[in-house]
Amino acid sequence: MAELPGYLRPFVLQTDACPRERLGTVDLYLPTAGGGPRPAVLFVHGGPIPADLRPTPRDWPAYVGYGQAAAARGVVGVTLDHRLHGAGDFETAAADLAAAAWQARADPRVDPGRLALWFFSGGGLLLADWLRDPPGWLRCVAATYPVLAATPDAGVDPRFRPAAALAGSKDLPVVLTRAGLERPWIAATVTEFVAAASKHGTRLELIDVPNGHHGFDTLDHTDESRRAVEQALDTVLRHLNQP
Repeated sequence: MAELPGYLRPFVLQTDACPRERLGTVDLYLPTAGGGPRPAVLFVHGGPIPADLRPTPRDWPAYVGYGQAAAARGVVGVTLDHRLHGAGDFETAAADLAAAAWQARADPRVDPGRLALWFFSGGGLLLADWLRDPPGWLRCVAATYPVLAATPDAGVDPRFRPAAALAGSKDLPVVLTRAGLERPWIAATVTEFVAAASKHGTRLELIDVPNGHHGFDTLDHTDESRRAVEQALDTVLRHLNQP
């Protein structure tokens, strides 16, 4: 397993296969019990990622695992491939994400009034749009080992700076999972975000993985990692299942 790149290593949770439908660039993981419509969680991968990389993120073990884990808990798991291939692509990726959210909400098996967005790694910058002006159907957002600010020389549009968007987040719950062994420059962006959240009175819920690395959900197969992923799932679903 050590010879595999981190993103192709197994997901830290044991998950069972469930019905999976591929609809363009979006995959739906459906609860086996049927019924509905159900709340949904849309998992947003990181980047930038080379356009020719295969498999694409929605086929990586982590995102398959998160989709299956959501379905096992009675909600629809949603994954997508967005086009974040370079520092200049955040606007394109943001449009892909907005389209995926619209597509998920339009599916008759999804409750259009109860959706959560969950961001990972470099996809964390895409969180800014949803904090700035959250729609009424967005029940919570989550971020796991996220990048929450670009380096000044990266050439990323300042629009994609989540800490600067927090003033508009109102009562939107934010579930943030921090890796204790995070890369220092990423950890600094998370620290800045947490400070801004405190200033604005954001409903921030922190989950810490003290011995976790960036990508701990495939790199660190420990009880600590498993507990953190399960806690994050349970926390997001708690917000989704509120009336």
